[in-house]
Amino acid sequence: MDTIASLFSFITWPVSWVIVQFHKLYGAIFGPDTGWAWGLSIVSLVVLIRICLIPLFVKQIKSTRNMQVLQPKMKAIQERYKSDKQRQSEEMMKLYKETGTNPLSSCLPIIAQSPFFFALYHVLSAIASNKKIGVIDQSLLDSARQAHIFGAPLAAKFMDSAEKVEALGASLVDVRIVTAVMIVMMSASQFFTQRQLMTKNVDLTVKTPYMQQQKMLMYIFPLIFAVMGINFPVGVLVYWLTTNVWTMGQQMYVINQNPTPGSKAQEQYLGRLLKSVTAHGEVRGRTRRNTVKRIAVKGPDRNDIERKFVTGLAKLGLAPQEDGSVVKSDTAVAEAEGGAAQRRQQPKRQTKAKRQTAAGHPAGAKDTDSGEAESESKTSLQKSAPQDDKSKPAGKPASGSSRQAKSGQRKGPQRPKHPSKK
Repeated sequence: MDTIASLFSFITWPVSWVIVQFHKLYGAIFGPDTGWAWGLSIVSLVVLIRICLIPLFVKQIKSTRNMQVLQPKMKAIQERYKSDKQRQSEEMMKLYKETGTNPLSSCLPIIAQSPFFFALYHVLSAIASNKKIGVIDQSLLDSARQAHIFGAPLAAKFMDSAEKVEALGASLVDVRIVTAVMIVMMSASQFFTQRQLMTKNVDLTVKTPYMQQQKMLMYIFPLIFAVMGINFPVGVLVYWLTTNVWTMGQQMYVINQNPTPGSKAQEQYLGRLLKSVTAHGEVRGRTRRNTVKRIAVKGPDRNDIERKFVTGLAKLGLAPQEDGSVVKSDTAVAEAEGGAAQRRQQPKRQTKAKRQTAAGHPAGAKDTDSGEAESESKTSLQKSAPQDDKSKPAGKPASGSSRQAKSGQRKGPQRPKHPSKK
């Protein structure tokens, strides 16, 4: 870790300068040698860096959503050119170029803040080794070495020896308890952030390998941070815990205000928006107007959640407009009432016997004709009975005709036997 941190030594001067400026502010309030002054200086450094990274965070959100939308097309390309890896890569790059998607955009915030993370690690390691670095002179170095956060020195690590911890004016038990609690909190915040993304802000109608990868990362990242955390100084743990909490809050805000289409978060958001429109009769807020605008522009391409929202507006007599507003519309009311009436007045499914009876009768036949048809059938049966009796040969008993045919003998009139066989 020290070797990697030394690669970013060029940025240690600005990082140390920012920390010193915040330390002057908080030192005047809490005292220059307190853990509050140095700890809040590190927290303020994180906040400043994350504010500067907001544009990259916006790109990360757009890239993640584009990757989710493109997953079915990417899977089709992989199946089509599975035997030609070069052609597969070319088609993938072509798809990224056409849609303006950069797969690396989802990693931009982490990549961008990595130099500051390693620079802070380099500064704290120098403080632990009692070495001046950047703008931190000997007086500031002595002040930082005296600073304790809940009894743990700012530059102490979980794996430090008892002698090294005692040199910083603390006990090994206090250091390990504080660092263990912070490592658990750091891993838990990372897990909750990823889980929040997977359970609320993912299009559930699209089942792709990308979702499986995200689920794996939900468990892998916290384990990585837990293993690496035992080698982080307390000040670095403060830095990483703060950035995780910032990411979690930032993501929660984005999920509530601008959810992914087709996700559970969008259903909850549009439900709140419909209640607001019901209460006020209009769309309030720029973000909400942009949401209504996107739904109105989509037209027939809306997903089920968006169609449900438009139907809810129609029941109120409102229709979404392309400028993000809603207006009174009699057509919307008629369509909503007509659709509901049509659903209520759907004919019941007929039984098989009724369908066969209807198929046997002419289309214009009425139900009252059924009685006449039954009487006619009875009359025809009565008339056919004497005709059958007349057709019987004379001298034969009538009971013989009703005798059942034996096994293996044909029914009906038999051929006369040959005279030689009598």
